[in-house]
Amino acid sequence: MRATKAYRLALTDEAKKIVSQMSLEEKVYLMSANLDISIMTPEFVGEMMSNDEMHYNVTPYEAGGCERFGLPPMKFADGPRGVVCGNGQSTCFPVSMARGATFDTALEEEVGRAIGREVRAYGGNLFAGVCINMPYNPGWGRSQETYGEETNHIGAMGAALVRGVQDEDVMACVKHFAFNNMENARFKASVTCDQRTEKEVLLPHFKDCLDAGAASIMSSYNRYNGVHCGHHHYLLTEVLKGDWDFDGFVMSDFIWGVLDTVEAANGGQDIEMMLTHFFGNNLVQAVKDGFVPESRIDDAALRIVRTILAFDRGHKEYDMSVVGCKDHIALAKRAAEESITLIKNENVLPLDRAKVKKLALIGKLGDKANIGDHGSSQVRAAYTVTPLEGLRAANPGCEVVFDDGSDLERAKKAAAEADAVVFVVGYNHDDEGEFVSAEQNGNYLGAIGGDRKAGLGLHADEIALLKAVAPANPNHAVVLIGGNMIMMTEWYDVANAILMAYYPGQEGGTAIAEILYGDVNPSGKLPYVVPYREDDLPWVDWEATDQYYEYYHGYARLDKNGVKPLVPYGFGLSYTRFEQSAPALKVDGDRLVATVCVKNTGDRAGDEVVQLYAGYENSRIDRPLRQLCGFARVSLEPGEEKAVKIAVPLEKLKWYDPVHREWKLEAMEYTFYAGSSEALEDLKGAKIAL
Repeated sequence: MRATKAYRLALTDEAKKIVSQMSLEEKVYLMSANLDISIMTPEFVGEMMSNDEMHYNVTPYEAGGCERFGLPPMKFADGPRGVVCGNGQSTCFPVSMARGATFDTALEEEVGRAIGREVRAYGGNLFAGVCINMPYNPGWGRSQETYGEETNHIGAMGAALVRGVQDEDVMACVKHFAFNNMENARFKASVTCDQRTEKEVLLPHFKDCLDAGAASIMSSYNRYNGVHCGHHHYLLTEVLKGDWDFDGFVMSDFIWGVLDTVEAANGGQDIEMMLTHFFGNNLVQAVKDGFVPESRIDDAALRIVRTILAFDRGHKEYDMSVVGCKDHIALAKRAAEESITLIKNENVLPLDRAKVKKLALIGKLGDKANIGDHGSSQVRAAYTVTPLEGLRAANPGCEVVFDDGSDLERAKKAAAEADAVVFVVGYNHDDEGEFVSAEQNGNYLGAIGGDRKAGLGLHADEIALLKAVAPANPNHAVVLIGGNMIMMTEWYDVANAILMAYYPGQEGGTAIAEILYGDVNPSGKLPYVVPYREDDLPWVDWEATDQYYEYYHGYARLDKNGVKPLVPYGFGLSYTRFEQSAPALKVDGDRLVATVCVKNTGDRAGDEVVQLYAGYENSRIDRPLRQLCGFARVSLEPGEEKAVKIAVPLEKLKWYDPVHREWKLEAMEYTFYAGSSEALEDLKGAKIAL
């Protein structure tokens, strides 16, 4: 109940009464972090980077609160692959991009509930791990923190996480609003785009999460049309609080999210996090001097107080026994199992234990605990299962020989002498992720993460490894590790089996081995398209001060340009086979309902994802040829058939008319396609006039 907007709005009068009795200083204190900017020294940053006992967000960061009225502070815990707080306790789930590959909103709600319980156990009441920025280009370093390239998919998965977290009486904070799709230049870049791109492509997933009841939203560092997003009146006040009727509060991204007291407050910023610099006493003075009206302070205070009242009265409580508990770890393992995506399989997988007595594991990532970037989303779990550990545990009677691949002749020999070969290649926290650098006592500590400025493919030595060693043993599989799309064109033809494991969390090695040996039937679907050429994707200058975003990106761009991808969006193989019917269509009130019959025609149980695409071939407007508008995951025994219903709000089929500034449903005949990927050959269509 407390997670719903209606419940929160019912507390408005009570919250107004409290705010009316507060002094200006008390109201501004609600809007300010409980740490002062003066602690932000190079030594402090260095400690956060180098000392696990003092790392970023080791305990929840606090803001506001008012003892006189019994209002607790906001207690912030970061994410999104688990709770960042603690040292060696939190459950580390697969990154959001991996969970996006599950296309399983019910599972994502379960993940949200587990995270919510752990936040409460740490003493927190706010989880800022609903990251739903869209990777305009997959080279964005932090794209592992979001769910994929498609707005409707991102919105559905993010909304599921919101619901799960808030079911445990923890406020969900959605980030980063908005247009935060670059990492290295995030503090200086100004993004521009046309109105249709803004309304139809880059903002809808934020609204989906707010419609799910999200209590908070975090503004981003970058600029939009030249204005800092933490000060942006159009975004924060006109869109969020006006057009979308958002009842919660806005908080800034940390430290540099607010750059001016008056601009931020008047723009609609409600809380400066995680350190107070421009709010606090400076904001009190700005009100007294007449630069910020006290009504703006009253509005922010009302939003904060109302939300605290909703989430903190009689809230659920958990002790540390739930943190990293067996149930949560089992859930992390299940998320990894559902996410790992089988891209290619030339009669290699699953491996046969009876025949594999010696396995060569090749590649420097094969024995690494590789669970994602080391920035603000880093989760410190009690353990991480590496691919090497997972493979050894999965088949105790098999000798697993590890080779880091640095010597090609040695690796060839190991491959030739083995019954099967598994290559593990891809990225780690040095290659991509949040860009973090620091100095301590005048010494440069180095940098980690950032955008993939060197390109979207594997490292040159890994490409050389696959080309040289894969032919030595045809019974091989390539396991890719990374936070977003990895180009495969240079080596795709020499690989007989390919799996994308993303950053699979603390049980990732177990899940990889289970799928390789067939204990688990792979069911993940790529939440992005894989092109033949990087040039088929939109270009981004990762160090730009100005970046223009076009209307088309990802699979929609390839479709529009008539370019066939190497691997289509939504693609993923199984160890069984499925058949899907064309959708049966009807309009039910303000929704279009598609019914698709799915049958498992193979010999083992498995999960299929039914994907529904709206076809706009008859549109008089420039629109995508096809766009994902719904999906559903279904489990089927061999020979079993089920009817799957997917409901699509008609609102989701509208386009934005920038001349009349309104959303319009075009009157025409639509084609709705259902199938196992976005590729036309994998889809069956039916027509309906709307």
